[in-house]
Amino acid sequence: MADKPIRVLLVDDHQVVRRGLRTFLEVQDDIEVVGEASDGAEGVARAEELRPDVVLMDVKMPGTDGIEALKKLRELANPARVLIVTSFTEQRTVVPALRAGASGYVYKDIDPDALAGAIRSVHAGHVLLQPEVAGALLSQEDSPSGTGRGSTLTEREREVLGLIADGRSNREIARALVLSEKTVKTHVSNILMKLDLADRTQAALWAVRNGLTD
Repeated sequence: MADKPIRVLLVDDHQVVRRGLRTFLEVQDDIEVVGEASDGAEGVARAEELRPDVVLMDVKMPGTDGIEALKKLRELANPARVLIVTSFTEQRTVVPALRAGASGYVYKDIDPDALAGAIRSVHAGHVLLQPEVAGALLSQEDSPSGTGRGSTLTEREREVLGLIADGRSNREIARALVLSEKTVKTHVSNILMKLDLADRTQAALWAVRNGLTD
């Protein structure tokens, strides 16, 4: 277990939801709730102020919603990883959130222990792609330009990309492929550059859409 707790920011317009999340998370030895926000705009401001490791964010909120907040965090190069906590399961809600930079999503009725596990997983660099999201992405029409860019990847880069889509961290990829973490980071950077993608979440989505996962 890490020496420092995972710093978490809660962003949800319902106080009862924030209170419930805080009550559970505060009993976790390795998780610390550092703040709350009631909408996306306040969430962005609090994330800049508090510099949390993980942001738990709702999608549907008055004013600035979760997707817009995600975009603003990316524009500000905020390093926090965002885990969407939502009651909405529709493709039109979940997929845009992932494309906007979310590291994954869970439902509000998630088992508390599973939520803690999801926070730890996202903090460790994993991408949480649940089956229904992967299916939604696969059902979308692939862009010819995106498919063409994939031909520039080396075989090793395709292996790394497939493991990213499986939710592996750089350390786990290094172990699986018997490489150094530094070499894996170089491969990830090359993948993002060649595919013209912003981060490993987008890379995971690209890999799912283009059949690089099992």
